[in-house]
Amino acid sequence: MGTGGRSGPRPAKGAGGAVLGPCRYRCIECNEEARELYRDYRHGVLKITICKSCQKPVDKYIEYDPVIILINAILCKAQAYRHILFNTKINIHGKLCMFCLLCEAYLRWWQLQDSTQNTAPDDLIRYAKEWDFYRMFAIASLEQTAFFIGIFTFLWAERPRTTKRKPHFILLLKALLLSSYGKLLLIPAVIWEHDYTPLCLKLIKVFVLTSNFQAVRVALSINRKLSLLAILSGLLLESSMVCLFQRLEWDVSSDCAIYKSQDF
Repeated sequence: MGTGGRSGPRPAKGAGGAVLGPCRYRCIECNEEARELYRDYRHGVLKITICKSCQKPVDKYIEYDPVIILINAILCKAQAYRHILFNTKINIHGKLCMFCLLCEAYLRWWQLQDSTQNTAPDDLIRYAKEWDFYRMFAIASLEQTAFFIGIFTFLWAERPRTTKRKPHFILLLKALLLSSYGKLLLIPAVIWEHDYTPLCLKLIKVFVLTSNFQAVRVALSINRKLSLLAILSGLLLESSMVCLFQRLEWDVSSDCAIYKSQDF
């Protein structure tokens, strides 16, 4: 989720050196709207804008190295999330989502291959393994979709209490996709397999859910209770989808036993 910094894209500057744009920015400390992040006095002299509400810099992260921003995002700091979601223009959430799904599909496919033995001809085995990977990718996509639908449904039902402003569900979807970056850790956990791999997979799941929780809270400016209930609603619908797949796999007598031992 790391971005911004001096090497990142800067907002467009308006008249008089002010950093203006078609949409407002947010103070990373108090979440109040701000019209500019810094003012350019030319000759390389920049001055960070001070928030009129909390009297702190609107966004101190515009001077930080992207690595520092990434570390702060990993620590789930609300200020880092506000910087990424409101004060930068990141457009990698779609690609990140696809890559995360591929990582999760590979994990499921690897567990499936590790738990089954096949005596069929080589060509048939290769075809079956390729089809299994596509199937795992489709299942992972459906489960993530169910998770998001559960969150959106809860927040839609609670929309009078979720935010004083009009809910920005496109921003929320972007926040959820970006905050799922922890799934990238699935590949190292599989490559360097050891006795604690199942524990690592569970910890990765907890980390991803914690990041999703913070993303919902920051994107909609809601309290921790509503954000937690939204995540639990998503988990409930996702678990229902998993149970459905378990039943279907059992009914068709498939050799896929992944759901009985998987961590996701």
